[in-house]
Amino acid sequence: MITAGKAFGWTRGLRFRLALSYVLFFAVLLVLLGILFRQVLSGTFQSQMESVLDEEWGAAKGYLRTGPEGPDWVFDEKDPDESFTVRRVQRVYMLADTQGHRLQNSEIYASLGVDPPAEIRAILQSGQPAIRVRKDPSGVPYMIRSGLWVDHDGHKYYLAIGRALDYNDTVIRNFTRNYFALIPMVIVLSGLLGWFLAGRALEPVNSVAEAAQRITHSNLDVQIPARNAGDELDRMIEAFNHMMTRLNHSFEQIRQFSTDVSHELRTPLTVVRGQLEVAMFTAQTVEQYREAMADALEGVERLSNIVRALLMLSQAESGQLVLQKQEMDLSGLVRDLVDQHQIPAEAEGVQLSADLPGGCMLTGDRIQIERLVSNLLGNAIKYTPAGGQVKVSLVPRFDHVKLIVEDTGEGISLEHLPHIFDRFYRVPSADPDKGLGLGLSFVAWIAKAHGGAVTVESKLKEGTRFSVLLPVGRWSMPSPEIPAVPVPERVH
Repeated sequence: MITAGKAFGWTRGLRFRLALSYVLFFAVLLVLLGILFRQVLSGTFQSQMESVLDEEWGAAKGYLRTGPEGPDWVFDEKDPDESFTVRRVQRVYMLADTQGHRLQNSEIYASLGVDPPAEIRAILQSGQPAIRVRKDPSGVPYMIRSGLWVDHDGHKYYLAIGRALDYNDTVIRNFTRNYFALIPMVIVLSGLLGWFLAGRALEPVNSVAEAAQRITHSNLDVQIPARNAGDELDRMIEAFNHMMTRLNHSFEQIRQFSTDVSHELRTPLTVVRGQLEVAMFTAQTVEQYREAMADALEGVERLSNIVRALLMLSQAESGQLVLQKQEMDLSGLVRDLVDQHQIPAEAEGVQLSADLPGGCMLTGDRIQIERLVSNLLGNAIKYTPAGGQVKVSLVPRFDHVKLIVEDTGEGISLEHLPHIFDRFYRVPSADPDKGLGLGLSFVAWIAKAHGGAVTVESKLKEGTRFSVLLPVGRWSMPSPEIPAVPVPERVH
């Protein structure tokens, strides 16, 4: 059974079905065209024969005369044209009076069967010529034209003339036989052509299938070259390539998350383990045990903060959370946050100031906007040395508002600026104890989720300037939400 399934599996393929559909359609089309051509040919022959009989009817009326003994054929027997015409008409003819009594007829017409009086009277009463087809004893068909004939003296008679249709039937029969005999050969050729065309048409589909089979966890960047034909297959290839790009991005996020977790958890776990080992092997007093446990708890708290921040950032970037949008006064919100950061700024010896308009309405998630501003303020204060300045300002425009946080701190070198919004990225010279390296990742996500963007300008030893551009109206972009968490530190 398995062997049979493999042997006939190709018949279930799309290429076979397309070729078979093409052959069936072509076969039906050929049969219908053959029937149509046969009907057209038959109708053409019938029309031609009716025209010939009309001509011979006119000739018969010209050569028939009524004499003392009744109607007779009058023509010049020495004239070959007249003689040929009359002899041709006389091959199949019948002449009768208006009562249906037969007056003259040819032998061929007699073999076809003379018209009965009742039929003759019915044709004459109708006033229209009648066209009929009769067969002789050997099966040869004849077309008969019959109707009223009036001579020059006004005498009325019944006249019927005919012509054999055997030649027409032979032509139609030969056409039918030859045409339908060629159909199988044409169907075979069309099947081969359909198989070839289906194979060419399915090449991109096979390319997609082969590319899908080559996909593994390590090569999700597989792309199928575009055919540039602008058809449905090109759109399928484009959709596949976009899907692979999205999958690659998603897996990169998963890999990055795993790398970030393993990297960031290693150090706190080592510290916790070391503190516990110290308490187990070296501590002798209660105070030493308390100190070791306090250090271990501090490491555990750091681990908890890292895991919580990572999970929330991953959920936000994957779209599992939604912003809770509402109307708010951004100017008042920033003013409150500046007031809250005055104490830590004074503790660091940093002057914190704000340049804010009287009111600035914004549609957004208040918790996330607070987190964005708090992250930027906290980073600026932490990385500005004593005696420095941090300034916050709002610049409202017609359809957007720009939030600017600038400081006179350490600054960031040019090669590090493109990476500062990456998770866990820190400038090599930065103090690792000052943050987790996630703060600016939250800032970038919050700005993007609100339909805005964040940019940074910085010079070493001169300071840094963060600019957040936010639209003031409503937007339709679906954006995830990050639940409230402690504000992460700066990523320098």
